[in-house]
Amino acid sequence: MTDQIDRERPVAVADALRETDETLAVAESCTGGLIGAAITAVPGASDFFDSGVTAYAYGAKRRFLGVSRESLDEHGAVSAPVAREMARGVRDVADVTWGLSTTGIAGPTGGTAENPVGTVYVGVAYAGPWGSESSFATATRYEFDGDRAEIRARTVDQALEDLLAAIDERDRE
Repeated sequence: MTDQIDRERPVAVADALRETDETLAVAESCTGGLIGAAITAVPGASDFFDSGVTAYAYGAKRRFLGVSRESLDEHGAVSAPVAREMARGVRDVADVTWGLSTTGIAGPTGGTAENPVGTVYVGVAYAGPWGSESSFATATRYEFDGDRAEIRARTVDQALEDLLAAIDERDRE
C-alpha cells in the first residue's frame, strides 16, 4: 500500500472539467485539503477549480457548508447524509457545477464498531442547468486499510475516481 496520491487522476479530472467547461469546489474533512492540493498541482487549475473548504469540526460543517444540525446529531459526521450535505453545500456556496466531499476516520483512533478506522464517505453533487431537474447528490461508503497517511491518500484517489464516474455517467444520459 502507498501513501502517495495517484498523479493521473487529478489530470483526468482537469481534462474532463475543461472539456465540458465545468467547475469544481471541494469540502474536505478527513483529507484536510489533500484533494485541493492534488487538483491545484495540475497546471492551469484555475480554469476549473474554484475553492476548497476544510471543515473538520461539526461547527465548521454547519457554518461553511450548511450541514444540518439534525444530520450531524442523528447520523454523526462520518455518514452518508453528512457527506451528501457537504457536497451540496460546497457546490451551492461556491456556485460551481460539481461539489466533492470527504468525511471519515483516518485513525489511528476514533473508530467504532459501526464506523471502524478507515471508514470514509465520499459525496458528489452536480448542479444541472436550471429547470432541467438533473441536479443530484450521492454519497458512497468505503473502508480502507492502512495507516493514517495511506487512508487519506486512498480517500483522495477514490473521491477523484467517484467524481470522474459521475461526470461520465451524467454525460451518458
